[in-house]
Amino acid sequence: MIRINLLAQKRRVEARRTEAGQGWLVAVSLVFLVELVGLFVFHGVKEEERADQLRKNKELEAQIDRSRKLVADHPVVQKELGELRAREDAIKQLQSARTGPTAVLLELSRLLTPGRGPTVSPDRLGHVRRDNPLAAFNAGWDPRRLWISSFVEQARKVKLEGMANDGEDVSELARRMNLSEYFANVVLLPGKQEKDKESGLEVVHFSLEAQVRY
Repeated sequence: MIRINLLAQKRRVEARRTEAGQGWLVAVSLVFLVELVGLFVFHGVKEEERADQLRKNKELEAQIDRSRKLVADHPVVQKELGELRAREDAIKQLQSARTGPTAVLLELSRLLTPGRGPTVSPDRLGHVRRDNPLAAFNAGWDPRRLWISSFVEQARKVKLEGMANDGEDVSELARRMNLSEYFANVVLLPGKQEKDKESGLEVVHFSLEAQVRY
């Protein structure tokens, strides 16, 4: 009679099942651990991205606040700039009023100085001599043939009165003034010829008006 120990075999089967269950549990635990570590890493990355985005948002908000402040101050800045420009213009006008009349009188002195002439650019003078020679000044004219008795300036408009030997002398003065950079719109007013009481010579009493530039 043969006896088979089934109990031992049953125990071996159960041991193998236990070992297999334990291995599966270890594998599941490892997978869960890996997933957990991955979640922690993913969470950390997202937190860094979130912190970086929050920093960028704060920088943008700061820029927006600065822009709003600049826009809010824009009318004030424009007003201050307008006041500064008006002040600069007033200073320039005062300086011009101080130096301008002096420059005009010096130019008139040059016009009436022998061997001198009007302040005019060589290019313009060349064009005048080429296009209309009669409008050019006479370099050989003797200014002592004419003298000024009155010079009145108001609102950048000047009126000259004086005497000359003849009408051509008056015309020469007008030509020089028209060419000068300091005068414009020269207009000869009606004059008269009479005998000078001191010299007894026939002279022309003249007057002219012009705009001054300075």
